[in-house]
Amino acid sequence: MKSKRIYILIPLISLLLSGCSQKVANNIEVPTDETHIESKDSGDNIASSSTTSESKAAAQTSNAESTDAIDNNDESNADSSTATTISNDDSLSTESTAISESDDITILMVGDILLHTPIEDAAKDENGNYNFDFIFADLKDEISAADLAIVNQEVIIGGEELGVSGYPGFNAPVEIGDALVDAGFDVVCHSTNHVLDKGKTGLVNCYNYWKEKHPEITVIGINSNEDEYNNIDIIEKKGVRIAILNYTYGTNGIPLPSDMPYAVDLLDKEKIITDLKYAEENADFTIVCPHWGTEYNLGIDSNQEYYTELFRTYGADLVLGTHPHVIEPIEMFEDNNTPITNNHGDGDMLVYYSLGNFVNWTSSSGDGIANRMVGGMAQITIGKDSNNELAIKDYGVRSIVCHLRTGHEGISVYPLSDYSESLANTNEIIKQDSHFSKEYCVDLCNKVWGDIWK
Repeated sequence: MKSKRIYILIPLISLLLSGCSQKVANNIEVPTDETHIESKDSGDNIASSSTTSESKAAAQTSNAESTDAIDNNDESNADSSTATTISNDDSLSTESTAISESDDITILMVGDILLHTPIEDAAKDENGNYNFDFIFADLKDEISAADLAIVNQEVIIGGEELGVSGYPGFNAPVEIGDALVDAGFDVVCHSTNHVLDKGKTGLVNCYNYWKEKHPEITVIGINSNEDEYNNIDIIEKKGVRIAILNYTYGTNGIPLPSDMPYAVDLLDKEKIITDLKYAEENADFTIVCPHWGTEYNLGIDSNQEYYTELFRTYGADLVLGTHPHVIEPIEMFEDNNTPITNNHGDGDMLVYYSLGNFVNWTSSSGDGIANRMVGGMAQITIGKDSNNELAIKDYGVRSIVCHLRTGHEGISVYPLSDYSESLANTNEIIKQDSHFSKEYCVDLCNKVWGDIWK
């Protein structure tokens, strides 16, 4: 498989839009009546749009596994999406809506929201109330300007009733979700290795929070029943249907609940192929958000290479990776002569292997800790190309840096281009890695991304 890196900087485009989100079933008919699913173990109720059927176990794939061969065969962004469940029996037109250049769609994604204890403490006021809005303040305009803004919510939102906690068993208060919505995110990825840190109850609480408090947000990677597990999310923007999928390599050795084996979307080959085939038939553009790779590794591992080929073989257009907690390369695969095709008629696929952290405050010290303060904001424009086909027209990455200060609301995330050397010299992370500086961050971006970043 040949690859070619292309470096193009993307302008930010602020567009007014309307959209809707569809939950599309792969091979099952979804009841239209709303019901509540009662969990068998704890009695927690999961708000759902369909009842459970007999579940099938999802095989969990670790980083060291999956080495077998691949088979060859307009309102504001914050409230513009409405979730609808559609059965595979329903008629879903496969003919794309024609779009003009003025209807280009901008896609944005940031990496891990990793809420270590100092960040949670900074968000808590003297009355014990949480507010995380300050974290996103300096990038809110860019996030909300995108037609489709995606975030990786690394830690489970189990709420205060389970005890707010940082590493290693993370649990966030619901206010972090409110802050994500206020910042302008449309899609929240929840399939991560920390999704079961608070067990089944944490997962159920998180699911219910999103369904009850922010039903307009598309939450991917977690499921309340088998019907949802067998569905894929398709979001319509400006007449373009965008499928978006989220998988994790594992859950830190914590088994899936025995009565909810469908709860988390894992990097399982059979499921991925099924989902991508359905997306190919029913969407115009497919995004995959894998939680994969090796932590703190600036390069690409064999597991990522394996799944990259799998995604490309079955028609993915854009891959937006998370988990390593550091930035990794960006690669555009091009081969117009390949027998592999995807929705826009060629073999192109763009991969951001890891966007690093959006926010974190690790307690670790030593060389390389500074790498965890630098993240990426992926910026992609899709639209009609010279052949009048839907394609990736422009892409780039905005480098961001997490600035740590002690005290209430002491964490900020800045564009690296706006981050001064004098401000960098006050970042608390210097106490944990003396190499940190503005120059260090710039050198890191140049090393990993070349001249594609801004």
